[in-house]
Amino acid sequence: MAKAIVIGAGIAGLATALRLNKKGFEVEVFDANEHTGGKLDAKKIDGYRFDLGPSLFTMPNLVDELFELHDKNPADYFQYKRKQLLCNYFWDDGTFFPAYGDNSKFIKEAAQTFDEPEKHISDFINSTEEKYELTAQLFLESSLHKVKNYFSSSTLKAILSLHKLNLNDTLNQVNQKFFDHPKLVQLFNRYATYNGSSPYQTPGIMSMIPHLEMNKGTYIPKGGMHQISQSLTRLAKEVGIQFKLGKQVESIEHDKKRVKGIKTKESYHPADLIVSNADVYNSFGKLLPKARQPTKNLNQEPSSSAMIFYWSVEREFPELDLHNILFSNDYQAEFEHLFHKKSLFDDLTVYINITSKEEKTDAPEGCENWFVMINAPADYGQDWDQLKKQAYRNIVKKINKALAKDIEPFIQEKFFWDPPAIENATGSYRGSLYGSSSNDKMAAFLRHPNFSRQFNNLYFCGGSVHPGGGIPLCLLSAKIVDDLIEDKKWAL
Repeated sequence: MAKAIVIGAGIAGLATALRLNKKGFEVEVFDANEHTGGKLDAKKIDGYRFDLGPSLFTMPNLVDELFELHDKNPADYFQYKRKQLLCNYFWDDGTFFPAYGDNSKFIKEAAQTFDEPEKHISDFINSTEEKYELTAQLFLESSLHKVKNYFSSSTLKAILSLHKLNLNDTLNQVNQKFFDHPKLVQLFNRYATYNGSSPYQTPGIMSMIPHLEMNKGTYIPKGGMHQISQSLTRLAKEVGIQFKLGKQVESIEHDKKRVKGIKTKESYHPADLIVSNADVYNSFGKLLPKARQPTKNLNQEPSSSAMIFYWSVEREFPELDLHNILFSNDYQAEFEHLFHKKSLFDDLTVYINITSKEEKTDAPEGCENWFVMINAPADYGQDWDQLKKQAYRNIVKKINKALAKDIEPFIQEKFFWDPPAIENATGSYRGSLYGSSSNDKMAAFLRHPNFSRQFNNLYFCGGSVHPGGGIPLCLLSAKIVDDLIEDKKWAL
């Protein structure tokens, strides 16, 4: 039996390990942390449970697929339900818009709230689906770095429809073409943050992202987001995958053409194949310092990071739901600060996630667990203590205005993450949430491929390589690695 080692037990590493196991590999997964899941972690404190990382769940079929691959019933391990309300949106002038998952209801209520023709909204929603269908197979489900993938009927169809993909427009420009009302433009501009980018720089093709929510739906896992990684860990252990937790990989050993194994502080572990789920910057800089460095890939601008306040709130707020957005009055200035000034704008967009709205045991009775997040620049050595104080004041001010209440007497900070803390906990370069940003129309092609050009048995998965960050794309990166290894026709 050939042996495979996966470095990193994040969601992509878990998915890759399960796929390699199904292929017949003996699989070992190493992680410096004492837990699996990477960013998909959780913490319990004083009767409150908090998901630490991702808070939005779309495309659950990609998780189900891993159980089905091993002839298991997904529902025996992992359960979820579809959300009818996608998100509550608030503006400082009192505008409030609940975005529903039923598109007909969304269109009708958005038309009324923003005085926008229903046709503009329906045309936009249809365009997001069309862009996704035209590009998903090439840009999300296949390696962009293999020539053979460009000679398919789906690629030809996409090439013939290039005029529909808005490659030469920014996301903001696309949204302005569809909508007259600036608040509706802003609502759909926010989807640039799903890959840590600016709507004023990221290409218009990113306007396909709303399709994942509006047409495919958003979901809430039973037991919280942490259950995604933990259910896959349970399956992995059942099928014989070995976990080496608390074991920091210090190097990937290699000759000129092949990787040979990995070294931890304690010992050497040989392998026939290695997949790195570590941040690609660290995969080369720390684990492969003597290998040929992919300078162009590694020098890309990091995606945005975040500041996350985890609050216990000693009362309930019926105005809020699971997902809530409180918008800045000057969105463009906010992104100018993020990516050019590497700082925080005073008027912040605030995201509040409250899982106790769905999972009552996540907070004591009559209380709520608030995950309060703002976009933050990647870590370039800023004074994060000062920025935290600034952010806290502005966040509380923004929430007070939206709810017409003074929330401060009810909140207690349980813990806090900023970009340095995110890098320390997850290994993400500069604390970026999604690897590199997509602030360029060529950014998708500049992400590191899922395979090594130097070593014929080294592969990469996770948010810092193709196709990008976020749970669905990380799971797709594992699927791409699976396909690439299949192409090698490994003899087991």
